[in-house]
Amino acid sequence: MQRSYGIRALLIALTAALLGLSGLSSAARADSGTISFRVLKAGWVIGASGGSGTLNFRGHSYPISIGGLSAGFVFGGSETYFHGTVSHISSPGDVTGIYGAAGAGAAVGRGAQAIVLTNEKGAVLSLTGRQVGLQINADLSGLSISVR
Repeated sequence: MQRSYGIRALLIALTAALLGLSGLSSAARADSGTISFRVLKAGWVIGASGGSGTLNFRGHSYPISIGGLSAGFVFGGSETYFHGTVSHISSPGDVTGIYGAAGAGAAVGRGAQAIVLTNEKGAVLSLTGRQVGLQINADLSGLSISVR
């Protein structure tokens, strides 16, 4: 009887360890890379943006396309160069998706921006950028990124 109790305890411990390791392995597979892109944005009440850039992941470079819409108080136009990191991805395709943001700001001439965005796959973009143009905004916006 004592022996079957010990075997059962051992099996429970092994099962718990395997379940714990499988949870860790999916987190361990998540990786990060760097991303940089240029976005042109213009609008009058409704704004549109578009651009392109590069994702660097596991030693390879992947071209990306950017597109977006914003609605609220939008006036003017600007060009922003973003760069930063993308985390919680296991393949370049994890960056593809829709990123939403609510924001307010103004750029007259040159300015700086910092933003953190997340898509539906859990990819997290941590970006800083420099902006040039004349733009005032208080809006909701969506940014679509696709890996080409």
